Amino acid sequence: MKFIDIVKTAIANSFRSKLRTGLTVIAIFIGAFTLTITSGIGTGVTNYIDTQVTAIGAADVLTISKAADSTSSTTDGPAAYDPSKATTVSLGNGSRPGSTIQALTAKDITRIGKTPGILNIDPSVRVTPDYIEYDGTGKFEIIVNATATLTTADLAAGAQLDNASTTDEILLPTTYLKNLGFANAKAAIGQAVAIGITDYAGAQQEVRATVVGVQNETILGVGAGLNQTLTDTLHAIEVTGAPAGASDSYATATAHFDAESTPAEITAIKDDLATQGYASQTVADTIGSFQTVINVIIGVLNAFAVIALIAAGFGIINTLLMSVQERTREIGLMKAMGMNGGRVYTLFSTEAVFIGFLGSALGALAAVGVGSLVSNILADGVFSALPGLQVVQFAPTSIAIIIGVVMLIAFLAGTLPARAAARQNPIDALRYE
Repeated sequence: MKFIDIVKTAIANSFRSKLRTGLTVIAIFIGAFTLTITSGIGTGVTNYIDTQVTAIGAADVLTISKAADSTSSTTDGPAAYDPSKATTVSLGNGSRPGSTIQALTAKDITRIGKTPGILNIDPSVRVTPDYIEYDGTGKFEIIVNATATLTTADLAAGAQLDNASTTDEILLPTTYLKNLGFANAKAAIGQAVAIGITDYAGAQQEVRATVVGVQNETILGVGAGLNQTLTDTLHAIEVTGAPAGASDSYATATAHFDAESTPAEITAIKDDLATQGYASQTVADTIGSFQTVINVIIGVLNAFAVIALIAAGFGIINTLLMSVQERTREIGLMKAMGMNGGRVYTLFSTEAVFIGFLGSALGALAAVGVGSLVSNILADGVFSALPGLQVVQFAPTSIAIIIGVVMLIAFLAGTLPARAAARQNPIDALRYE
């Protein structure tokens, strides 16, 4: 019997007991469906993060802050007061208290700027404008996106912020357009908006900024993006009237290094900063924390799918063992006619693989259909504020791997029944009642 004949016979034999085979296929279907869906979720979310952070993130930027003070611990109590240390900076919001961290001073900024590999450094100042207004349409609250200078925005229209420009530039989120009176994203490009901000003495001043782009909302943060020039302008107003003895301090600073730097060179820069007492993080480091959480969640979901597939594997064993028992005389006849044990083994193994393929292919196909439908519904509903997010995306390679893995599990499950069939004695098998 040729291999093609073995395959045809195996497929035909699989449908001899339609109910038994059908129940086994359903068990495999459930496992393959779950695996495909979870794989699609992992692909969709990871691709979105890669799009929003990896692909658009500034790969040549380090976010630098003071390293945590190891001299103070919960067991030993607070460290001794050191007057040479910088004043701490509160990260609270309005009346809501926040955590405090060790601040960077002007001396720290200078010191970091001299670190080998650092091209330039800008202290990160946090500005809190009062309102934004366009052409007398009304004043609206404005939220500043603190990550705007660290990433390249996902633009709906216009251009990116130019931090080297001497012009005050602003990047509006799409959610601001309607309230400010813009018909669409393109209509906002090139227009001047007024930003109100209160100085240290309590007097409110107004700054005009040019809209250079409109960005889609992202997972990195909401709000308007300001270029470095506009940030510095607003910060200068905020500290106007501050006591002469008050020194500037910064929670973090952003440093640029050569975009062509190798991972080893980036690590060397970070190690150098660490020896000086500074903690530094790249965009890739931030991505890693996102992806770790996602991978853990997807791994847990996949574990449940694997359990379903293991249960289906026992179903295959049961199906084929019963098939071997029911076809004992047939096996004896095939062996008596010259079919060796190897081909009998191949026949029953092929049946197992076919059942695995049938269940996994149907499960994957159903998962693609259901997942795509649900993803589109979510994209138009719950996640409509996050353009480009497709919660479930399917990679052909991943689907092929899932089907291959399920077929392998089916093959392994069919090994015991196939060996039992191959070892049948033809004389005893022909006498079997």
